[in-house]
Amino acid sequence: MTQLVFIHGPGAGGCAQAYRHQLEHFKGSIAPNLPGHLSGRSCSGVEAYTEWLRGWLWAQGHRSDLVLVGFTLGALMALQFGLDYPEEVKGLVLMTAAMRPKGIKPEVFANRLRAAEDPATLEGWLDTMRSAMNYIDPVFREELIVWHRKVGPRSQYDDLKMMEEFDVRDRIGTLKPRLLLIQGMDRHVAPGDFEGEIHRAVPGSSLLSLPKSGHFPMAEQPVVVNRAIEEFMAKLD
Repeated sequence: MTQLVFIHGPGAGGCAQAYRHQLEHFKGSIAPNLPGHLSGRSCSGVEAYTEWLRGWLWAQGHRSDLVLVGFTLGALMALQFGLDYPEEVKGLVLMTAAMRPKGIKPEVFANRLRAAEDPATLEGWLDTMRSAMNYIDPVFREELIVWHRKVGPRSQYDDLKMMEEFDVRDRIGTLKPRLLLIQGMDRHVAPGDFEGEIHRAVPGSSLLSLPKSGHFPMAEQPVVVNRAIEEFMAKLD
């Protein structure tokens, strides 16, 4: 039986709450809060997070027929999982994903560290999060800001650093699970065609580009994204 798993990243609240629309729509789907987000310590890198996720899934009896859906860090974890354990993965849905470093500016990292120590900088960081979520419904956006305040900027710093260290260009052509990429066309941070690069490197993959969507398509256009996931899963059976 197919098991749908949603994996969050450092934005859109920095926890599983980012997938509220999906968890309500897809009955039986699951979404962990990653270590270092709300509780625990961050893992040392994407590979370590992937191993943590696999252990979390195995502990619940989910060892095959997985459909992994992720954005940013969650997308990289899903991609790593699909490369390392293709026999356990039925399909991947990746949003705001890259197979290589995006070239994040040093000031972005420095800002997160300052925000973790200085209350004024923290409020500025939260305003930056609001701006990044400008396509999300305002009520939901403010709910996610509350979660960002709880998770904190240091967690985001850790996530961004490990995302910049992720590079699977030498392996991407070996990816076996079916792949759907969802790309927000109107993002203002790292706006490169990173999903397109993966799409061109993986034969048989699909790419859905969404206007009026930025870094978090699942929260910005939940109806469209949910339908795309449903159609993708129907093709897996």
